[in-house]
Amino acid sequence: MVSTSTGETFRSAFPDREYPKISFGTTFPEACRKHVESTFEASRVYIISSASLAMNTEALVSLQLALGSKVVGTRVGMKPHTLWSEILQIVKQARDVQADLLVTLGAGSLTDGAKIVALALANDATTFDDLATLPEGSPTKRKHISVPKIPIISIPTSLSGGEYSDFAGGTNDHTHRKHSFSDSNKGPALVILDAVLTTTTPASIWLSTGIRAVDHCVEALCSLQGKPEADKDAEKGLGLLVPGLLRCKHDAEDTEARHQCQMGVIEAMKAVKHGVPMGASHGIGHQLGPLGVGHGETSCILLPAVCEYNFERMANVERQQNVADILWRYPEVQDAFNSTGLTRGQAQLSHVLDAIIRDLGMPRSLKDVGVGRDKIDRLAENSLHDRWVPTNPVPLKEKHQVVELLEMVVE
Repeated sequence: MVSTSTGETFRSAFPDREYPKISFGTTFPEACRKHVESTFEASRVYIISSASLAMNTEALVSLQLALGSKVVGTRVGMKPHTLWSEILQIVKQARDVQADLLVTLGAGSLTDGAKIVALALANDATTFDDLATLPEGSPTKRKHISVPKIPIISIPTSLSGGEYSDFAGGTNDHTHRKHSFSDSNKGPALVILDAVLTTTTPASIWLSTGIRAVDHCVEALCSLQGKPEADKDAEKGLGLLVPGLLRCKHDAEDTEARHQCQMGVIEAMKAVKHGVPMGASHGIGHQLGPLGVGHGETSCILLPAVCEYNFERMANVERQQNVADILWRYPEVQDAFNSTGLTRGQAQLSHVLDAIIRDLGMPRSLKDVGVGRDKIDRLAENSLHDRWVPTNPVPLKEKHQVVELLEMVVE
């Protein structure tokens, strides 16, 4: 760990990996200016900013002022779930201005977008057909994929955790199917954490993406291919995230709780990086997103149902009970259960998660997010292509299995 005289903490996010680095303890414009100059020695910075931050706050202006003449281009806004059309627009703009560093200011889709942009730039991908040669499982996937050369600084305002992963998801506008870009891809080199900045994030996004990070922990702990070191990190992540989210719900200005949640995301992603496969909440969620559902909302809807589906089939009962026991330890969580009638040691994990998510005021059904039963058939078909569906504790290999699970969350 390296602490500067300005109060900044600058270190690797993970003890066994050099990258990404994380920075916290100073304002995001100052941290970004410092590392653009001294760490990356960059001179041509392309910024990808959240539209809401650009329009409703001074965050983008503050960042541009801090970087000054080094800013050679700015993209304001990307639609959720990282559309290929927008990726290609940014690729062209970044190439035209000869950008040597990308900075994302905002939530998850921007981060995935920057990762795919960097990959596309390294592989001269300028069209839909070019992009189709890069994702996993593509019938036209090229044999050799070059590693991105342009570094990324991420300044996240949500808790989905994509900034700590090399994996990126991008949605083909033509098919509405989300594809995984992971071969030879690289995540951000630096993640700048500013808890004060996150107070500008709408509560629905902050809390729902927090449940996305909880989903990482829960599916790691519930996996039948779990590892002791991953279990340890996931358990620590839950202990930071769930109490922190409940505190944020009751006091949106609690920056200590917000920073606690940001640290919890790192623990959640540590668990994922141990190579433990995720389950159906992630797998189906990847395909639910392109139907207009936020990253975090997919976990709010699916995670309890997936746990119940697996529990009813006796797939991972002991591991689920262990997760429920972990959650009961925390006073903030116990307070959320006061009016639910749940009993410690007897309540299923699915019911415990349901109570927490309802206390946060998050959606619990497809109906809540405007997805009707008419979408289930296509959603089930697309989900079967996702890498995490067959690694669910009850492997989902047939369409009727996915449909059965989705019927649990229709209303």
